[in-house]
Amino acid sequence: MSENLHFVSDLALILISAGIVTIIFKLLKQPLVLGYIVAGFLVGPNFYLFPTVMEQNVVSEWSEIGIIFLLFALGLEFSFKKLLKMGTTALIASFAEIVLMFSLGFVSGYLLHWTVMESIFLGGMLAMSSTTIIIKAFDDMGLKKFHFADLTMVILIIQDIVAILMMVLLSTAAGSQKFAGWDMIYCILKLIFFMILWFVIGITVIPTFFRKAKKYINDETLLIISIGLCFGMVIFANAVGFSSALGAFVMGSILCETVEGEHIEKLIKGIKDLFGAIFFVSVGMMVDPKILVDYWGTILLLTIIVLVIKAIISSISVLLAGENLETSLKTGFSLAQIGEFAFIIASLGVSLGVMRSFIYPIIVAVAVITTFTTPYCIRAAEPVNRFLNRRLSPERKARLDSYCITGNTQRATSGWKTVIGTSLTRTIIFSVCTLAAIIASVKFLYPFTLEKFGDFMSPTVIGVLNCVALILAISPFLYGLTHHSVRTQDIYSSLWRRNQANRIAIIGWTLFRIFLACFFVILSLSKYFIFTRWVFLLVTAAVIIFISFSQKVLRRYVRIEDSFMHNLKAKEEEEKHAASIADNSNAQNDY
Repeated sequence: MSENLHFVSDLALILISAGIVTIIFKLLKQPLVLGYIVAGFLVGPNFYLFPTVMEQNVVSEWSEIGIIFLLFALGLEFSFKKLLKMGTTALIASFAEIVLMFSLGFVSGYLLHWTVMESIFLGGMLAMSSTTIIIKAFDDMGLKKFHFADLTMVILIIQDIVAILMMVLLSTAAGSQKFAGWDMIYCILKLIFFMILWFVIGITVIPTFFRKAKKYINDETLLIISIGLCFGMVIFANAVGFSSALGAFVMGSILCETVEGEHIEKLIKGIKDLFGAIFFVSVGMMVDPKILVDYWGTILLLTIIVLVIKAIISSISVLLAGENLETSLKTGFSLAQIGEFAFIIASLGVSLGVMRSFIYPIIVAVAVITTFTTPYCIRAAEPVNRFLNRRLSPERKARLDSYCITGNTQRATSGWKTVIGTSLTRTIIFSVCTLAAIIASVKFLYPFTLEKFGDFMSPTVIGVLNCVALILAISPFLYGLTHHSVRTQDIYSSLWRRNQANRIAIIGWTLFRIFLACFFVILSLSKYFIFTRWVFLLVTAAVIIFISFSQKVLRRYVRIEDSFMHNLKAKEEEEKHAASIADNSNAQNDY
């Protein structure tokens, strides 16, 4: 019986030690994350003064669940629509900083005589800043209302997304022990395909389910459903070759777009805090003082890179993106640390066996040091700004403040921006949905029907039925590919009248969409039948003509698109309605 309680005693030891240490850190006004790491070190195998956790493998499994909940909560705080409204400044600054710091980290690992994969992982770790630590620092210092704080938070959101994608690519690279060009391209295309597919299906199905079952769902049921969807997406992501973290983040970002998103975020906060604490405690358990002493030079070097060079690179990246010198310095110095994603990427490298174990405590040590120094780095931006203002001439400072990598020239809007934003997006979404339906029919539906009905139906008949069902299923998407929306039709008319070049572009784009629809029909037919090329073309033309003029297909297309757009805008409409009620209430009170 006592052996069966080992895990319970370990969990009690972890939580009690974490609770006591974090109280002390709260009194010292230090981030709780550091308290969890210190608590993990105290109960870990490398510190013998206190009782030690016995079932470390089980704790490691629980920490994996902690990562899942951390990424799920991060997705609930993220909105794809808000990201699209953020403008180019944050995107340019984020990607410039990530590329430069990743390159610097790789070169640093190479100079330290680490392996290629270890250098790649080091670049990924150094490129990411800590969302948790910066939010805490801004709260404590009362800086959240300033413009640079908003810009910093947007950059952190983009970094978190890139970190998720980077983990997928690093896992692929670690599996082959090298960055094979075609493998990476395939991985990226596969990632884009599934991200679009998950988002479209999620937005179409999940909000509708919540709306239909609203009167039957209370807080308990909503919590269970949300966690079930999270774990379900984790399993699906693993099944198609992606990480658990990606699946959790995607489901969180889908639920974020629903009316219940903020409610779900509040419901899972306690669970996220519990498992997140276990994860950070497990990080602290891997800290070995002997390794820290042996590699103090490496720790010092990486700390200087993060505190000094990363602050400079981040400031330059924001400056190039179009912000003035003061905002750039304050934003760049705020990003001078590494945090939770460095731990996650490091644990990924260790678990995949491509990173030696001594690197993990080095990264933890650098993260702890830079976490402590974060408030001081933020404060240091102001004196550095005053120093540069004294040294720079007014002309040079004005030139720096007005510089932007994207240029400051005003361009007349030609309508093509709207066309690209609507028509191209619709084309990509319809293509992904069509391809997903074809894969599902060929890989799953046909083998299933062949197994169940093969005894009393010929394979040819089963193939015909499956093909007809597939064409009917994808017909709304094919209709969307071959027709323009009402909004873009008006823009096309304006562009058509403007000049000859626009007419050529419109004709070419329209023909490409029709060709794409024909390609998907031929692909569907070729999976079930062996025809000559002329028969394929004739059947394809007949299918496209039927779909183009079928009122039933049109109604199905409109119904699907209306449902998706209604679900996509439901949260915004709910927020506007709530704001309107609040304004009316305030007006009545004033009256």
